[in-house]
Amino acid sequence: MADFIFGMNLSLDGYVDHTEMPTGPLLFRHWIEQVGSVTGSVYGRRMYEIMRYWDEDRPEWAADHREFASVWRRQPKWVVSRTLKSVGPNATLISDDIEAALRDLKAGLDGRIAISGPQLAQSMGSLIDVYRLYFRPVVLGRGAPFFAGPRPPLRFVSSDIVGEDTVRLTYVPA
Repeated sequence: MADFIFGMNLSLDGYVDHTEMPTGPLLFRHWIEQVGSVTGSVYGRRMYEIMRYWDEDRPEWAADHREFASVWRRQPKWVVSRTLKSVGPNATLISDDIEAALRDLKAGLDGRIAISGPQLAQSMGSLIDVYRLYFRPVVLGRGAPFFAGPRPPLRFVSSDIVGEDTVRLTYVPA
């Protein structure tokens, strides 16, 4: 049985916005390794549309960007959306009976499956096994909150420094 892991970069005041928090080289390396180590990823529609950036090579990319794109493209992806009609390469659309599909995915695979998107994580409720909050030294004051609804009861597991300036806090459901 796979573990569902929800982890994202967030500001000190709890918001996620990739355009406002540039990733340094060490943190970017961490994300390359994280993406490469999971069985696959489940995306909400908004996050998937952002990540589609990695589907096509761009001439301005440095070597680490090309490496991330390669790792991301190889990874199986499941996209939860009631509005999308199709998804890109190596991706499967989940639009009906979402909870049952996610339970089947969890039961049918081994390893870790990344969950990407605050609204998706909120809708998954008790299916998430691990929460990883990557706090960046930025205060945004606005945006999408990491916890899109009431914070579930959590138990602290660990903390560590990741990259140049990021503190990762790991929690499990209490």
